[in-house]
Amino acid sequence: MLAASLWLSACATGPAPLRPTPEEATAPPSAEAVGTTAATPPDAKATESPGLARPDAPRGAERDFAEAVEIARRGELTAAEAALRTLVELDPTLDYAWTNLGIVQERMGKAADAERSYREALEVAPEQQSAWDCLARLYGRTGRTAKLEAELRERLSSQPDSVALHTALAITLLQAKNHAGASAEAKLALKGDERHVRAMQVLAQVYYREAKHELARMVLENARAIDPKDAATHNALGLVYLALDARPQAMESFKEAAGLRPDFAEARNNFGAMLNEAQDYTAAVTELEAAVRAAPDFASARLNLGNAYRGQGHFARARAEYEQVLLLMPGAADAYFNLAILYLDVEPPGMETLKRYKTVLTHFDNYQARGGRDDRVPQYVKDTRKLMDREERRLERERKDQLRKAAEAQKAAEAQPPEGTPPTPAVSKQAPGTQVAAPGASPSTTSAPPSPAPSPDGAPAAPVPAGSDRLTTDSQ
Repeated sequence: MLAASLWLSACATGPAPLRPTPEEATAPPSAEAVGTTAATPPDAKATESPGLARPDAPRGAERDFAEAVEIARRGELTAAEAALRTLVELDPTLDYAWTNLGIVQERMGKAADAERSYREALEVAPEQQSAWDCLARLYGRTGRTAKLEAELRERLSSQPDSVALHTALAITLLQAKNHAGASAEAKLALKGDERHVRAMQVLAQVYYREAKHELARMVLENARAIDPKDAATHNALGLVYLALDARPQAMESFKEAAGLRPDFAEARNNFGAMLNEAQDYTAAVTELEAAVRAAPDFASARLNLGNAYRGQGHFARARAEYEQVLLLMPGAADAYFNLAILYLDVEPPGMETLKRYKTVLTHFDNYQARGGRDDRVPQYVKDTRKLMDREERRLERERKDQLRKAAEAQKAAEAQPPEGTPPTPAVSKQAPGTQVAAPGASPSTTSAPPSPAPSPDGAPAAPVPAGSDRLTTDSQ
């Protein structure tokens, strides 16, 4: 069956809302990731919805479909879109190919094309839950939940027993924060199919948001028993376990979800955030880079990836991720908080120390100006100002030391004669008793001079300079 090869994570790869509390400078797992789903057909033995159309496909098309999915997994979205479009042009009845084409187009930012593809899938298979899920989430992200709610209610007026429609309406109402309505629709879906895992996930998310964590856990554990390979159930359980302060179970659930569906951006983000918390930054980078590849506009994943890079001491990489978060969400206070911590934790290459500390204060100011509230910020600011004062004193000492050394060098230079000045020749005094030859006297008739007397300080007397000129008297 072609549908059995479907692995792309659907609709769940848009940016989850950025939580404003920078716990230990690490964004927490996003609660909005609960109940995200994939365009994966339900297991035939466990959760298959009645009437779900899944046409058989020739082996060649199945192989081409698997190749297209693998291309998309590698992040080659343009090539994946072309491959999937070729498939649906050759056989327009491949409903899951249409759904995955929409997923790829949505990741490429082609919302209108994605909507057309999802609706093509529903034309072929009106009860395909994955297409309805994707369509509901697309309408939610584009601010059109009310429009889709009206459409779904109109359809339900003629198809009141449609499990897929009740579930899609439950998702739509959940996005509109109508928890009572979402719960009622999820229960109607479960009344039609008590083993409908997707409806159970939506109901559990309602309980989670209402802080009924034990109820949420029970519903999700039942869903896990029905379909142990549903990644969304494991991811949702992880968040519930966190709320119940069962952190080891939460990490294991996120790990299981990421392993079941490698391109499940929310699950890999949540697992990566917990690895950051455990200071296993190498493993966290692996998970969070995968999350960003699957959903390039997933701001929470980029924030957590920046934290993982910071933990590894990679200043430039961390700063690039935080700046990308600000491009995606200009009002994200957490990005400024983590930028400030980055400049404190990791020395920026080539930046003067004083400028570094001033940058820290600027980022903390931006954090607070955008509504950021963290009890540690005043202490961080106080410590940073102390570091600035210390650095300013160090620079002042260094400046004075340089001035002192320059003055000493100038004084030493002035004490030395200018270069090029010949030394003054020394004139020796004639020793007492030295005889001067008379003019015309023969050297042989001149008596030898006595040995020079020793100098008063005991040093040998200076020698008489020798020259070719003869000594003469003034009279001559």
